[in-house]
Amino acid sequence: MDHGLLHTEKILADRKTFYLDLKQNARGMVVKITEDVSGNRDTIMVPAEILGDFIAALSDIKATADEQG
Repeated sequence: MDHGLLHTEKILADRKTFYLDLKQNARGMVVKITEDVSGNRDTIMVPAEILGDFIAALSDIKATADEQG
C-alpha cells in the first residue's frame, strides 16, 4: 500500500491507460502521471505548486486541437 497516495484517477484511451496520482512525500506534493501500454510504463512527475500552469497549458493545447479538429 502506498501511504503517500492522496488521490488517484484512471483514464482509459484505446490500448493505453493513464494513471494520475497525487502523492505527498518529505519534499511536498507531486502529481505522478503514468502511461501504461501493454505493461510498458512511462512516468512524469509534476510538482503540485505548478499544477495551475500545467493545466492552463493543457487547456491551451486542447483549444488549439479543438480548432484544428
